[in-house]
Amino acid sequence: MIAVVAALVALACVAASARRVWFAANPTWLEPETFLAEVARSKVNPLEALRDLVAKAPEAEWERELLEAMSVTSPEQRAALVNEQLTELDYRIQRWARVPRVCASVATSVGFLLATLVLRRGLTEAGELPTDAGDLLVRGLVGDALTVAALGVVGTAFCIAAQTQAKRLATSRTKAADKLVERLERAAEELASTAVPQG
Repeated sequence: MIAVVAALVALACVAASARRVWFAANPTWLEPETFLAEVARSKVNPLEALRDLVAKAPEAEWERELLEAMSVTSPEQRAALVNEQLTELDYRIQRWARVPRVCASVATSVGFLLATLVLRRGLTEAGELPTDAGDLLVRGLVGDALTVAALGVVGTAFCIAAQTQAKRLATSRTKAADKLVERLERAAEELASTAVPQG
């Protein structure tokens, strides 16, 4: 029973850490790297290309708000609104950032706590048995306790790996989003400079 509890705790920690990796990998609907590569290859205006993509995807909330920010004509206002969207993106990328670290701690602590409970319960029962039977029971207890502790350690190892992967993904997504915003800003400035003033 205690081994099942240890396995469930480790599994819950693994699931939460995997969710963090998913949040880091998918902060927005659009993958900026793929979009920028497509725009560079097709030589289309990135603002128009993004507008076309967003029109077909109701789940592209961040991208839609970024386009709205880019459509503002005042450079100061546009910069402020774009910075607001970058802050929103940072929040999305950093969602659950501490979860793998906390889960690693929980998995280890619970694993060792439950291993201690296995030993404690077994040693209280071993005191009532003859010496030979008690020795056999203690040997079995150590194996059971190590199994329970190992479940916690395995959960911890996964959580640490998830934390490392999530950090790598978050850095990559942030850099890609910065490149996307820079490219969209250049396109917005190009459109503004080619617009004919009406008078």
